[in-house]
Amino acid sequence: MKILDKYLLKTFLFTFTTVFVILFFIFILQTVWLFISELAGKDLDLTLVVKFLLFSMPRIIPLVLPLSVLLASIMTFGNLAENYEFAAMKSSGISLQRAMRVLIIFIFVLSIVAFWFANNVIPYAEYKFVNFRKNIAQAKPAMAIAEGQFNDVGTYNIKVNKKSDENGNHLTGVTIHEKANNMGENKTVIKAKTGELVSNEKSSILKLVLNDGYYYQDVTPKKYEDRAKMPFIKGKFKTQIINIDLSELNKVDDSKESIAGTNAMLNVNELRYTLDSLSKNLDNEIVSFSENINQRVGFKKFFTDSQKNIKKKPLPNDLLSIYSNKEKVDVLKMAGSNVTSSIYSIETTQKDLKDKQREINKHLTALYEKFVIAFACFLMFFIGAPLGAIIRKGGLGLPIVFAVLIFITFHFINTFGKRVSQEGGMTPFLGSWMSSFILSPLAILLTYRATNDNGLINFDAITTPISQLFQKISERFSPAQKQK
Repeated sequence: MKILDKYLLKTFLFTFTTVFVILFFIFILQTVWLFISELAGKDLDLTLVVKFLLFSMPRIIPLVLPLSVLLASIMTFGNLAENYEFAAMKSSGISLQRAMRVLIIFIFVLSIVAFWFANNVIPYAEYKFVNFRKNIAQAKPAMAIAEGQFNDVGTYNIKVNKKSDENGNHLTGVTIHEKANNMGENKTVIKAKTGELVSNEKSSILKLVLNDGYYYQDVTPKKYEDRAKMPFIKGKFKTQIINIDLSELNKVDDSKESIAGTNAMLNVNELRYTLDSLSKNLDNEIVSFSENINQRVGFKKFFTDSQKNIKKKPLPNDLLSIYSNKEKVDVLKMAGSNVTSSIYSIETTQKDLKDKQREINKHLTALYEKFVIAFACFLMFFIGAPLGAIIRKGGLGLPIVFAVLIFITFHFINTFGKRVSQEGGMTPFLGSWMSSFILSPLAILLTYRATNDNGLINFDAITTPISQLFQKISERFSPAQKQK
């Protein structure tokens, strides 16, 4: 390796490492902010918080890595151009492609590492992260109940005045509101002096043992005029046990963007296997439903019988004319019922098939994304390196502006493409690779213009007409012109 290659690689690695660490720290803070409701006020110890952050860190890499490559490329080549180091290279016969050669090799190795990371580390971390969130109450169930406020726990709203014991399992001043059922009847309020949370890591049931308390239950009279009296039932107990499902205690809203589906927990081989099973299942269900709906409406039988009847005796133009009025009503009612039932069955099955196709699209998108992150490193380098050589600005000023604008464009197109493809608006392949297809011509254009020493934009062609226009306006409204 020549001295120039060592110098360029050392400069780029230092810039890339610095930018990567800073951006990684910023995105970690964003993760903490997104999940602050699950961390704040839950009495979590340091070990659980560290595990939470460690499991969430790998999912940040697909965002941080391309942006770090882009920003490091612009800053490195911008500094070289700003300090006339590129001019010295070119005077010595070293072209831009020759200067980029060692860095291209490094980016190639980085892309392979990024693919390996996306295929192995991220699925494992995603699996551990989701399961850690869902099962965190088994490690410390008292975390879901904060002091001095009502906590929504499954079918109960629980409030405690104080928690004690090392894990906060002993409760004092317990107030529980049991949620109304689907009919909106019977609301129960339970108050107890003390309580205790008893859990087992092998069990999904959390026991809440209450001591020395009362329960109040509203009663809804049958007569409407008696409801104004608001009658209720009051009872006293020494000990009462309430069983709470831990799955409800740690219910996760899967509709949020922060929570990925099971497709994010699979590597390439597992995704291909799952896609094969999902596709076969979808095809079998389509065939089964088509056969079922044909049998229900008697489509094949109708044609067979009609053909036989046509040969024997022609059917009248008005089939209902062969029936009496009462029989006509029965026939029409039966036909209408069959049509309504068939339409409902078709609509329900259509929705189910769309959901299954959407699940297939999500798995396909997850499969392509593992390759997109590797290509994104190449793409961002071939955008950032020539752009830095063109703008001839290093540091943290103009390069950050260009880097943020380009990356926001890339991320927006990528997110838009994935969402549309998951809903069936385009193929998952096109949705996943849309951002790369759109920005690849920009990378080619920038590399071509930087290689031929052409600027990004001819600013004189834009600024000169504007300055001339302002000059004419100022001359027209000048005091000397007014006196004339």
